[in-house]
Amino acid sequence: MIRNTRSAYGIVAITLHWTIATLIIGMLGFGLYMVTLPIFEPATYSLYQLHKSIGFVVLALVALRILWKITSITPDLPTEMPGWEKLAAHLGHISLYALMLIMPLTGWLLVSSSPLGLPSVFFNLFEIPHLPTPEFLGQKADVSAFFTAVHGWAAYAFIAVILAHVGAALKHYFISKDKVLQRMLSSKA
Repeated sequence: MIRNTRSAYGIVAITLHWTIATLIIGMLGFGLYMVTLPIFEPATYSLYQLHKSIGFVVLALVALRILWKITSITPDLPTEMPGWEKLAAHLGHISLYALMLIMPLTGWLLVSSSPLGLPSVFFNLFEIPHLPTPEFLGQKADVSAFFTAVHGWAAYAFIAVILAHVGAALKHYFISKDKVLQRMLSSKA
């Protein structure tokens, strides 16, 4: 089934979920590795360009996912699920969507506000224009440092929210023994 129903996710939602999840987990690991590298090396520059290119792909997929979400039905949570757990699930999903937007946007903003003025070249094909960014008392470096800090702290928050999300999914599978996890694995759940 292509579209979501009240009991299961459709193939589009499942494909977007796992594609974005894989890219984000890879990007978080990639980002943690990149910050250990010497900044002004040609190889490091290439890795940053790759990181930015994948970030733009993630941003586009997240926009598509949000569009799909607002135009589709969301499967119901199990009726036997306690109210506090349903609230936690909704807050967790809001956090995930917020971070899916915050990470690529702050990355784009930190590059756009950098005093170095380095371009973002999408997979060596074309240049992505910088976003307009404010200056703080004429200091682009302060704005860039702000977005760099937000991007870094959001990465750690994202890791924590992802771990909670995975933990909740495993809890549903192994302890609650309901179909919450299975419906994101197959549209036939």
